[in-house]
Amino acid sequence: MLITVDPSARASLADQVTTQVRVAIARGDLAAGDRLPSARDLAAAIDVNMHTVLRAYARLQEDGLIELRRGRGATVLRSGNATFDRLRDLVGELRDQADALGVPLDELITMLKGAR
Repeated sequence: MLITVDPSARASLADQVTTQVRVAIARGDLAAGDRLPSARDLAAAIDVNMHTVLRAYARLQEDGLIELRRGRGATVLRSGNATFDRLRDLVGELRDQADALGVPLDELITMLKGAR
């Protein structure tokens, strides 16, 4: 699993790490039982403070995606491939609806970006 961060991005570094792990789990790139790099190792690899990675891991644990055990690291609790597949289906349905309404793809993307 490759994690990268962009210090100039609007999202915090911890949010970037959290999002990338979530996506990897959703896609099935990380499965239940897989171990994540230690916070220290990941922080060194992406050149961030270890507490940034710990904050990201804590959020993932709160959401029930990983388990943190002192001295044993972080382990993925559940795989989300089916969730990602459903999301892909929903995006396809949304694209079909936008096409039917004559909404161009670039406008749909703009709408999605602002829909938070």
